[in-house]
Amino acid sequence: MQQPNQRGFRAQQGASPLAIRTKKYQLDKKVYTNMALKQVWRKDWWYALIPLVILLLPALFSFSWWWVAAAVVVTILFILLRSAQVMGVTQVEQGDVLFEKLNYEIDQRQILMKRNEREGMALNWDMIQKARKENDAYMLWLKPATGEQLPKGWKGWLAKTFQVPIFIYLPFRIFTGPNDVKLMESMLRRKNFLA
Repeated sequence: MQQPNQRGFRAQQGASPLAIRTKKYQLDKKVYTNMALKQVWRKDWWYALIPLVILLLPALFSFSWWWVAAAVVVTILFILLRSAQVMGVTQVEQGDVLFEKLNYEIDQRQILMKRNEREGMALNWDMIQKARKENDAYMLWLKPATGEQLPKGWKGWLAKTFQVPIFIYLPFRIFTGPNDVKLMESMLRRKNFLA
C-alpha cells in the first residue's frame, strides 16, 4: 500500500511490476491502410453490389448501355469513396496517436501507450472489442463509438453503418522475449479475447 506524500496525496500509480513492456514501435500508415482496407472489404463487399443491382434493374426491362455504364461508374465511385474514408484515418489529427513511435506496457488493468516517460495514454481492457493472433502479431480492435457518442439522424446511421476499423498492431518482434509473447497470449485468453 502506498503511503501519502507530504501534502496528503498519493502518487499516481504506474504499471504493474508484472507488466509486459515492449520496445518502441511505430505502425506504418501504408501497413495500417492495407490491413484496414482488407478488413473493410472482407466484411462490407456486398455494399458495392447495391448500386450495381439498382442501376442494372432498368437495363433488364429496357436494355441500354447507358444503364450498364452508369451502374459500373457509380459502383466504382462507391468503392473509391469507401476506400478514401478508410485511408482518411491516417490523415486526421485524432488518428496520429496510432502512428507515433510508442512503447507499450500491458498489464491486467490496462494498456499504457507511452510516447516517453511522462507522456502517454491508457486504454482500459473494456475499450477493446476483440483481438486476433496473426502469424507475426497481435491485433487489438477498439470498440466503435456508441449511440450516445454518434450524431443523431441520418448522419448517425451513416457513421454506424460505415465504420472504419481502429486497431492496435503489436508485432511479436517488439516484445522483449518469447515469454512476453506467451504471457500476452495468456492475458488475452483470460480476458476472453482469444479462443
